[in-house]
Amino acid sequence: MEQLTNCICGSGIPYTECCGLYHSGKKNAPTAEILMRTRFTAFAMENEAYILETWEPAKRPLRVNFPKKGTQWKRLEIVEKKKGGSQDTKGIVEFKAYYLLEGEEYAVNEISRFRKGQGRWYYLDGAVKSIAKVGQQTNRGKNAPCPCSSGKKYKRCCGKPK
Repeated sequence: MEQLTNCICGSGIPYTECCGLYHSGKKNAPTAEILMRTRFTAFAMENEAYILETWEPAKRPLRVNFPKKGTQWKRLEIVEKKKGGSQDTKGIVEFKAYYLLEGEEYAVNEISRFRKGQGRWYYLDGAVKSIAKVGQQTNRGKNAPCPCSSGKKYKRCCGKPK
């Protein structure tokens, strides 16, 4: 990415002043949201070293499985965040990542968990809520996965009458 090109993480500032600072090792992400943004940009750039370095060591895979060639990551949208601030030790970030594949636009909606240790944020894991073509209706009914990441259906978790 060029210096004048805005970072695809959605910050609205040039890559070199944004995710580039974290990818180069000059800075560590101060919040879970910023780590999410830097990891998205690293994933789009296929920067495997950064992704693995920021993954919780106990859960880190040997390699990153990048999508097939021809996938073009376009933008990131933060949907919701819980904790994950500079003073927290845990955080959750829900996001939508948009990409083009064979001329069609898709969105991945995921809830990711983060933890802070030794003064650094690390990615723990994530639960994909949906992957769909943009504009296509996704399953949001009672049988859809619960957005709280419990692993249960919505009707058996947060959608259960009290």
